Amino acid sequence: MNLYKNHPFHLVDVSPWPLLGSLGAMTTMMGLIKWFHLNENNLLFLGLTILILVMYQWRRDITRESTYQGHHTYNVTMGLRWGMILFITSEVFFFLSFFWGFFHSSLSPSIELGMIWPPKGIQTFNPIEIPLLNTLILLTSGLTVTWAHHGLMENNYTQSLHSLILTVMLGMYFTILQAYEYIEAPFTIADSVHGSAFFMATGFHGLHVIIGSTFLLICLIRHILGHFSCIHHFGFEAAAWYWHFVDVVWLFLYISIYWWGS
Repeated sequence: MNLYKNHPFHLVDVSPWPLLGSLGAMTTMMGLIKWFHLNENNLLFLGLTILILVMYQWRRDITRESTYQGHHTYNVTMGLRWGMILFITSEVFFFLSFFWGFFHSSLSPSIELGMIWPPKGIQTFNPIEIPLLNTLILLTSGLTVTWAHHGLMENNYTQSLHSLILTVMLGMYFTILQAYEYIEAPFTIADSVHGSAFFMATGFHGLHVIIGSTFLLICLIRHILGHFSCIHHFGFEAAAWYWHFVDVVWLFLYISIYWWGS
């Protein structure tokens, strides 16, 4: 690669990770199908292993390019910012489809549902028990991730470290409570459109919490390794944006599905 260039953009080297990541994703999906139909999960674990290894290697290369080689100039960072904004916008419309389906079914229940909502025979969750606790957990994690951001901007290493640890712990705590709620659920995804809407919306949100927690955990590791500075920490900013998006989606889920829908 030519080190002498007269432009502020980063022309990346040839990388095997997009192709290998695609193959890993395909293997994972084939493994899911095999698991569902044949009750064998060996192919699924192979696909997940490939994905985890590719994500690690790809993120390692990006860290080298941004932190050690200085390729992430202002123009490159602005491109990354717009990319993250557009990605989160696509996620907004992804969840909008679940809310659309939920309100379509709940505001005008069909005769098959007994023309009532929740459908007859469905025992809903108490919104002031675990769902309210999870709401408080996510709101608190939004505060701690903002605290971490201010610590980075003020070059306060210890403050950012403590608040990031708290945020990751709160994300894990939320996931544990969500799993417990699923185990104790009085209905399943097969119980009418209510079960489908509930588990699809909250399940995908739970997946996003796991992804966001992983994102923040990697930021915590990078912070410990000294990769961030007060003027160069977009990796953390992207994780914080994503986490705030997860918080807002949960607020809509809690108000509509848990509280109003019950």
